[in-house]
Amino acid sequence: MEQNFQTSFIPKKPIIKQRAEASRPVNPLLVIALFILFTVLVASGGLYFYTQLKGKNLENMKTSLGIAQTRFEPTKLAELQVLDKRLLAANKVLSQHIAVTPIFEALEDITMKTVRFTSFAYSIGEDINSPIEVKMSGEAVGYRPIALQSDLFAKNKIFIDPVFSNLSLDQNGNIVFDLTFSIDPEVLNYKQTISTDV
Repeated sequence: MEQNFQTSFIPKKPIIKQRAEASRPVNPLLVIALFILFTVLVASGGLYFYTQLKGKNLENMKTSLGIAQTRFEPTKLAELQVLDKRLLAANKVLSQHIAVTPIFEALEDITMKTVRFTSFAYSIGEDINSPIEVKMSGEAVGYRPIALQSDLFAKNKIFIDPVFSNLSLDQNGNIVFDLTFSIDPEVLNYKQTISTDV
């Protein structure tokens, strides 16, 4: 029996156009979520590498510090610390030390030949910055030299508020007097005196 096969490459059904499916719209929440996920992954990866790098740097610094500590002798460091404390104490004492030589130098410059001083005393207040009070006694050949001497004291900037008092006549005919004035402690600072002398 013979079968009749007809093979034909021509379709018997009409061709139906297939409709192209429209692309689905992209969900904005999905885009945002993917962006956040990507950002978190990059940030955590960067943070991981940063902590690893910092840990290595810390270990390197510890080993460098250990090497540096072994290079210095602990006894030498202790001696240097004691020396530092002594130098600080000496600097403190020196900064609070008072030299009265500027008073005598100023008195030498302004004292007239007809006036002489017979006593000198000074007192320092409890506060380092308070003015130094000076009390002196002296004698002059007359009232006029005392007035001229008072003018010289007033013109000199070292002496603050000079006051001549207790004027009286002694047995030899000379005028005896008391003198009080103040001096700024900065003028008598020993460090400043040394620096101006050098």
